[in-house]
Amino acid sequence: MAVILKAVDIKKTYGKGILQVEALKPINLEIEEGYFYAIIGKSGSGKSTLLHILGALDKPTAGKLYLEGESVFELKDSELALLRRRRIGFVFQAFNLLQEYTVLENILMPIHLDGREPDMEHFDEVIKALGIEDKLNFYPDELSGGERQRVAIARALLPKPAIVLADEPTGSLDEKTGQEVIKLMKASAKKFKQTIILVTHDLDIAKSADVIITISNGKIISIEENFS
Repeated sequence: MAVILKAVDIKKTYGKGILQVEALKPINLEIEEGYFYAIIGKSGSGKSTLLHILGALDKPTAGKLYLEGESVFELKDSELALLRRRRIGFVFQAFNLLQEYTVLENILMPIHLDGREPDMEHFDEVIKALGIEDKLNFYPDELSGGERQRVAIARALLPKPAIVLADEPTGSLDEKTGQEVIKLMKASAKKFKQTIILVTHDLDIAKSADVIITISNGKIISIEENFS
Protein backbone atom coordinates (compact mmCIF):
# COMPACT_ATOMS: atom_id res chain seq x y z
CA MET A 1 0.00 0.00 0.00
CA ALA A 2 1.12 3.59 -0.69
CA VAL A 3 1.81 6.07 2.09
CA ILE A 4 -0.99 8.66 1.95
CA LEU A 5 -0.09 10.75 4.99
CA LYS A 6 3.35 11.33 6.47
CA ALA A 7 4.26 13.32 9.60
CA VAL A 8 7.91 14.33 9.93
CA ASP A 9 9.23 15.65 13.26
CA ILE A 10 5.85 17.15 14.18
CA LYS A 11 5.93 19.16 17.40
CA LYS A 12 3.22 21.21 19.10
CA THR A 13 3.75 23.52 22.05
CA TYR A 14 1.36 25.83 23.84
CA GLY A 15 2.29 28.85 25.95
CA LYS A 16 5.69 30.39 26.58
CA GLY A 17 8.47 30.27 29.14
CA ILE A 18 7.70 28.37 32.33
CA LEU A 19 4.09 28.03 31.16
CA GLN A 20 5.09 26.26 27.95
CA VAL A 21 3.53 22.84 27.48
CA GLU A 22 4.75 20.29 24.95
CA ALA A 23 1.55 18.73 23.66
CA LEU A 24 3.43 16.75 21.01
CA LYS A 25 7.12 15.86 21.10
CA PRO A 26 8.72 15.00 17.74
CA ILE A 27 6.23 12.69 16.03
CA ASN A 28 7.20 10.67 12.97
CA LEU A 29 4.40 8.64 11.46
CA GLU A 30 3.47 7.08 8.12
CA ILE A 31 -0.19 6.34 7.38
CA GLU A 32 -0.80 3.87 4.57
CA GLU A 33 -3.71 4.13 2.18
CA GLY A 34 -6.77 1.98 2.82
CA TYR A 35 -6.11 0.99 6.42
CA PHE A 36 -8.04 1.64 9.62
CA TYR A 37 -5.91 3.25 12.35
CA ALA A 38 -6.87 3.71 15.99
CA ILE A 39 -5.02 6.17 18.22
CA ILE A 40 -5.30 5.38 21.92
CA GLY A 41 -3.90 6.89 25.10
CA LYS A 42 -4.89 8.53 28.35
CA SER A 43 -6.72 11.86 28.51
CA GLY A 44 -4.24 14.66 27.79
CA SER A 45 -1.76 12.38 26.04
CA GLY A 46 -1.94 14.36 22.77
CA LYS A 47 -4.33 12.14 20.78
CA SER A 48 -6.72 14.86 19.64
CA THR A 49 -3.89 17.35 19.02
CA LEU A 50 -2.22 14.84 16.71
CA LEU A 51 -5.51 14.12 14.93
CA HIS A 52 -6.17 17.82 14.31
CA ILE A 53 -2.70 18.30 12.85
CA LEU A 54 -3.05 15.20 10.64
CA GLY A 55 -6.30 16.72 9.35
CA ALA A 56 -4.65 20.13 8.78
CA LEU A 57 -7.09 21.76 11.19
CA ASP A 58 -4.22 22.90 13.41
CA LYS A 59 -0.66 23.82 12.46
CA PRO A 60 2.31 22.27 14.26
CA THR A 61 4.91 24.38 16.01
CA ALA A 62 7.56 22.53 14.00
CA GLY A 63 7.75 19.71 11.50
CA LYS A 64 6.05 18.88 8.21
CA LEU A 65 2.95 17.01 7.10
CA TYR A 66 2.70 15.46 3.63
CA LEU A 67 -0.56 14.37 2.02
CA GLU A 68 0.06 12.20 -1.04
CA GLY A 69 3.57 13.71 -1.19
CA GLU A 70 2.43 17.34 -0.99
CA SER A 71 3.64 19.51 1.90
CA VAL A 72 0.32 20.50 3.47
CA PHE A 73 1.31 23.52 5.54
CA GLU A 74 3.11 25.19 2.66
CA LEU A 75 -0.22 25.59 0.85
CA LYS A 76 -2.13 28.88 0.77
CA ASP A 77 -5.14 29.07 3.11
CA SER A 78 -7.56 28.79 0.18
CA GLU A 79 -5.72 25.72 -1.14
CA LEU A 80 -5.70 24.19 2.33
CA ALA A 81 -9.45 24.72 2.70
CA LEU A 82 -10.05 23.06 -0.66
CA LEU A 83 -7.81 20.12 0.25
CA ARG A 84 -9.68 19.56 3.53
CA ARG A 85 -13.06 19.75 1.83
CA ARG A 86 -12.19 17.36 -1.01
CA ARG A 87 -9.76 14.90 0.56
CA ILE A 88 -10.56 14.72 4.29
CA GLY A 89 -13.76 13.91 6.18
CA PHE A 90 -14.10 14.86 9.85
CA VAL A 91 -16.23 13.46 12.66
CA PHE A 92 -15.98 15.66 15.76
CA GLN A 93 -16.96 15.00 19.36
CA ALA A 94 -19.04 18.18 19.31
CA PHE A 95 -20.84 17.16 16.06
CA ASN A 96 -20.47 20.69 14.54
CA LEU A 97 -23.88 20.54 12.89
CA LEU A 98 -25.50 23.77 11.67
CA GLN A 99 -28.62 24.28 13.79
CA GLU A 100 -30.55 26.30 11.19
CA TYR A 101 -30.32 23.52 8.59
CA THR A 102 -32.11 20.19 8.42
CA VAL A 103 -30.36 16.84 8.78
CA LEU A 104 -30.50 16.40 4.99
CA GLU A 105 -29.01 19.85 4.38
CA ASN A 106 -26.26 19.25 6.94
CA ILE A 107 -25.28 15.93 5.35
CA LEU A 108 -25.20 17.36 1.82
CA MET A 109 -23.46 20.64 2.79
CA PRO A 110 -19.82 19.63 2.00
CA ILE A 111 -20.77 18.25 -1.40
CA HIS A 112 -22.85 21.31 -2.32
CA LEU A 113 -20.06 23.66 -1.15
CA ASP A 114 -17.78 21.85 -3.57
CA GLY A 115 -20.25 22.30 -6.43
CA ARG A 116 -20.83 18.57 -6.83
CA GLU A 117 -23.89 16.34 -6.98
CA PRO A 118 -24.21 13.56 -4.39
CA ASP A 119 -24.10 9.86 -5.25
CA MET A 120 -27.65 9.08 -4.12
CA GLU A 121 -27.09 5.33 -4.08
CA HIS A 122 -24.23 5.87 -1.64
CA PHE A 123 -26.37 8.38 0.27
CA ASP A 124 -29.17 5.83 0.73
CA GLU A 125 -26.68 3.18 1.83
CA VAL A 126 -25.10 5.46 4.45
CA ILE A 127 -28.28 6.85 6.01
CA LYS A 128 -29.92 3.42 6.18
CA ALA A 129 -26.86 1.89 7.79
CA LEU A 130 -26.87 4.71 10.35
CA GLY A 131 -30.62 4.46 10.93
CA ILE A 132 -31.39 8.11 10.20
CA GLU A 133 -33.50 7.80 7.05
CA ASP A 134 -36.58 8.98 8.99
CA LYS A 135 -34.74 12.03 10.44
CA LEU A 136 -33.82 13.86 7.23
CA ASN A 137 -36.33 16.70 7.71
CA PHE A 138 -35.54 17.17 11.41
CA TYR A 139 -33.30 19.90 12.79
CA PRO A 140 -30.27 19.05 14.97
CA ASP A 141 -31.89 20.35 18.17
CA GLU A 142 -34.73 17.88 17.63
CA LEU A 143 -32.33 14.92 17.77
CA SER A 144 -30.69 13.01 20.58
CA GLY A 145 -26.90 13.18 21.02
CA GLY A 146 -26.52 9.76 19.43
CA GLU A 147 -28.63 10.77 16.43
CA ARG A 148 -26.61 13.96 15.96
CA GLN A 149 -23.42 11.90 15.99
CA ARG A 150 -24.82 9.63 13.28
CA VAL A 151 -25.65 12.67 11.15
CA ALA A 152 -22.08 13.94 11.59
CA ILE A 153 -20.73 10.55 10.50
CA ALA A 154 -23.00 10.52 7.43
CA ARG A 155 -21.78 14.01 6.50
CA ALA A 156 -18.16 12.84 6.74
CA LEU A 157 -18.65 9.66 4.71
CA LEU A 158 -20.88 10.95 1.91
CA PRO A 159 -18.22 12.83 -0.11
CA LYS A 160 -16.10 9.62 -0.19
CA PRO A 161 -12.99 11.39 1.15
CA ALA A 162 -9.58 9.76 0.89
CA ILE A 163 -9.10 10.13 4.66
CA VAL A 164 -11.70 10.05 7.44
CA LEU A 165 -10.61 11.46 10.80
CA ALA A 166 -12.82 10.70 13.78
CA ASP A 167 -12.44 11.99 17.35
CA GLU A 168 -14.27 9.61 19.71
CA PRO A 169 -17.06 9.02 17.13
CA THR A 170 -18.84 6.42 19.26
CA GLY A 171 -18.59 8.33 22.54
CA SER A 172 -22.28 9.29 22.64
CA LEU A 173 -23.59 6.04 21.19
CA ASP A 174 -24.69 2.86 22.91
CA GLU A 175 -22.45 -0.18 22.49
CA LYS A 176 -24.55 -1.83 19.76
CA THR A 177 -24.86 1.34 17.67
CA GLY A 178 -21.18 2.11 18.22
CA GLN A 179 -20.18 -1.26 16.81
CA GLU A 180 -22.52 -0.74 13.83
CA VAL A 181 -20.96 2.67 13.15
CA ILE A 182 -17.45 1.19 13.16
CA LYS A 183 -18.64 -1.60 10.85
CA LEU A 184 -20.04 1.01 8.44
CA MET A 185 -16.85 3.07 8.52
CA LYS A 186 -14.75 -0.02 7.81
CA ALA A 187 -17.06 -1.05 4.96
CA SER A 188 -16.88 2.45 3.47
CA ALA A 189 -13.08 2.40 3.74
CA LYS A 190 -12.88 -0.92 1.95
CA LYS A 191 -15.31 0.06 -0.79
CA PHE A 192 -13.78 3.46 -1.55
CA LYS A 193 -10.16 2.70 -0.53
CA GLN A 194 -10.42 5.21 2.29
CA THR A 195 -8.03 5.59 5.19
CA ILE A 196 -9.61 5.94 8.64
CA ILE A 197 -7.81 7.47 11.62
CA LEU A 198 -9.85 7.26 14.79
CA VAL A 199 -9.14 8.50 18.31
CA THR A 200 -10.82 6.43 20.99
CA HIS A 201 -10.77 5.53 24.67
CA ASP A 202 -12.66 2.31 23.89
CA LEU A 203 -10.22 -0.59 23.66
CA ASP A 204 -12.86 -2.82 22.05
CA ILE A 205 -13.24 -0.27 19.25
CA ALA A 206 -9.45 0.01 18.94
CA LYS A 207 -9.13 -3.76 18.58
CA SER A 208 -11.17 -3.61 15.38
CA ALA A 209 -8.52 -1.39 13.73
CA ASP A 210 -5.78 -2.64 11.41
CA VAL A 211 -3.15 -0.62 13.25
CA ILE A 212 -3.22 0.57 16.87
CA ILE A 213 -1.09 3.62 17.73
CA THR A 214 -0.51 4.29 21.43
CA ILE A 215 0.46 7.78 22.48
CA SER A 216 1.65 8.92 25.91
CA ASN A 217 2.84 12.35 27.04
CA GLY A 218 2.92 13.60 23.47
CA LYS A 219 5.00 10.73 22.11
CA ILE A 220 4.13 7.60 20.15
CA ILE A 221 5.19 4.70 22.35
CA SER A 222 3.96 1.81 20.20
CA ILE A 223 2.52 0.96 16.78
CA GLU A 224 0.87 -2.44 16.71
CA GLU A 225 -0.38 -4.13 13.56
CA ASN A 226 -3.64 -5.95 14.09
CA PHE A 227 -4.38 -7.65 10.79
CA SER A 228 -6.64 -10.69 11.06
